[in-house]
Amino acid sequence: ASLTIGEEAKVLSISKAMRGQQRRRLMDLGVVPGTTIRAEMKSASGDPTAYNIRGALVALRQQHANMIFIQK
Repeated sequence: ASLTIGEEAKVLSISKAMRGQQRRRLMDLGVVPGTTIRAEMKSASGDPTAYNIRGALVALRQQHANMIFIQK
């Protein structure tokens, strides 16, 4: 998911390369197909980025966010 701050997108899928606990964590946080996510803020270093996912603010590192396929 490469979104600029304030930009929204719909989750299409999670990469099959993300497995196990990391995949489960994303799904538990609501990162499932059809969910709308919005980039809210970036850390001073630019990584991680905070995303609004179903009303919760979730910080994801770029390497994990890149494994979420989205439709803008």
